[in-house]
Amino acid sequence: MEAENKKRKWSLPHSYVLIFAIIILMAALTWIVPSGQFDRQEVTVDGMTKSAIVPGTYHTVPKSGENGNLRQGIPQILSAPMEGLINAADVVAFVLIVGGAFGIILQSGAVDRALLALARRLKNKGILVIPIAMVIFSLGGSTFGMSEETIPLYAIFISLMFALGFDSMTAILILFLGTQIGYVGSTTNPFSVLIAQGVAGVHGNPQLWLRFIEWIVFTGVSIAFTMWYAHRVKKHPEKSVVFKSDLLTRPLFLKEDSGEEVVFSVRDKLIVGGFVVTLGLIVWGILAKGWYMTEIGAVFFALGLFAGIVSKMNQREMAENFVKGCAEFIYAAVIIGLARGILVIAENGMIIDTILNSLANLLKGLPSYAFTTIMLLVHNVITFLVPSSSGEAALTMPVLAPLGDLVGINREAIVTAYQFGNGLTNLISPTGGVLLAGLAIARINFGQWIKVIIKLFAVLWIIAAVFAAISASVGM
Repeated sequence: MEAENKKRKWSLPHSYVLIFAIIILMAALTWIVPSGQFDRQEVTVDGMTKSAIVPGTYHTVPKSGENGNLRQGIPQILSAPMEGLINAADVVAFVLIVGGAFGIILQSGAVDRALLALARRLKNKGILVIPIAMVIFSLGGSTFGMSEETIPLYAIFISLMFALGFDSMTAILILFLGTQIGYVGSTTNPFSVLIAQGVAGVHGNPQLWLRFIEWIVFTGVSIAFTMWYAHRVKKHPEKSVVFKSDLLTRPLFLKEDSGEEVVFSVRDKLIVGGFVVTLGLIVWGILAKGWYMTEIGAVFFALGLFAGIVSKMNQREMAENFVKGCAEFIYAAVIIGLARGILVIAENGMIIDTILNSLANLLKGLPSYAFTTIMLLVHNVITFLVPSSSGEAALTMPVLAPLGDLVGINREAIVTAYQFGNGLTNLISPTGGVLLAGLAIARINFGQWIKVIIKLFAVLWIIAAVFAAISASVGM
C-alpha cells in the first residue's frame, strides 16, 4: 500500500523540465497555429531606436515557401536551448556578474552583522525590531533582489523573536514577507524589474517615481499586519497558529542565541555604507544617464571588489567567493536562456504575431484597468509553474509587451503587472524554495503559513490591481 501511495504522489516537474516541455509544445503549435506577421517600423524612444508593431497590418504567411519550412521539428527543439542562451547572453551575463559580486559582499559578513547588531540593540524595545528589520529587508528585495541571502538569518531571528515573547511565525513574516514584499514593490531589482524592462524594451525605468510609492504602500501594509500579528500573539500566546509546535522548538532556538555582543566593525560600516552609496548611484545613473544592464552590472562588480578589499580578502578568496556567488544565481541565469529558447521556436515558426493578433482581438476595447487586472491574473497562474522572477520575465515579456502595444497599453504597465503577479504569488506558492526553507527551519508546515498569510494576500492583491491600473493610465 505504501508503495502504491508513492506511485500516486504527484509533484510539479523541475522548472527546467517544464520549460523544455513548453519548447516541445511550442514546436507542436507551429504545425497547428497559422503563421503570420505584422508589419513593423523603427521608432525612437528616449534616444533608442527599436522595432514596433504596426497595428492592423497582420497577414498570414505560408508554412513553406520563401521563408523556408516554418514547422519546427526535433532538430529545432534540441537546438532551441542553445540558441536561447546565445540570444539572452547579455541578460545571463548580467545575472552572473551581479550574483558573483554579491557572493563577495555576503561572504564578508558585514550585512549579517549589521542586521544582527541592529536587532539586538533594539531588543529591549521589542516590537520596534519589526518595522526596522522589515524596512531593511524590503528595501533589499526592492533594490537588489534580496531573497536567498536571508536563509542564514532565520535561526537568528527565530531565536530573537522567542526572546522578545513572540512566536516563530513572526520571524518568518519579518524575513520572508519582508524581502518578498520588496519584490512586489520592486524599484531597481535587477532580477525582476530591470530584466523585465530589458526584455520588454522599456528603457530608463520611466515610472520609478510610481514604483517608490508602490513600495512604500506595500511595505507599510505588510509591516502593519506583522506588528498586529506579533502584538496579538504576545498578548495571547495560545492564539498563535504555531503555539503547540513552538512549545517543542522554543528550547532549541533559545539556546542558539549566546547573547554575545555583535561587533559591527569599521570595515563592516564601510561595506554597508558602500552598498548604500551604490544603490544611490544606480538610481542616479538610471534617471540621469540612462544606464542599462552593462553600467549597472559594472557598478555592482565594483562594489563586490570594494567589499573584498575592505574585508581584507586575498585575491584567491575574492575569486572563489565570486564563483560561489555566480553558482547561487546559475539557476536563474540558465532558466533565462531556456525560456528564450521558447521564443526562438515561436519566432522561427512565425506564430508569435498570430497569437498576439488573436489576443488583441479578444481583449480589444477593454478598459485599461480590466486589461491590467487580467494580466495580473495571468502572472498569478504562470508563477505557480515558473516561480523564478527572472525566468518568468524572460518567458512572458516577449509576448505580452507587444500585446500591450496592440491594445494601447504602455509596456511599463505590462512590466508592473508581471512584478505584482510574480511577487504576490510567491507569497502563497509551494514551489518557492526560500519560503519552504524558512518554514522548515522554523518547523512550520505550509498549511499554517497559508492560514496566516491568506488574508493579507487578498488585501495586497487588490492594492496591486489598483496600482497596475494607475501604471497603465499615467503612461511612460
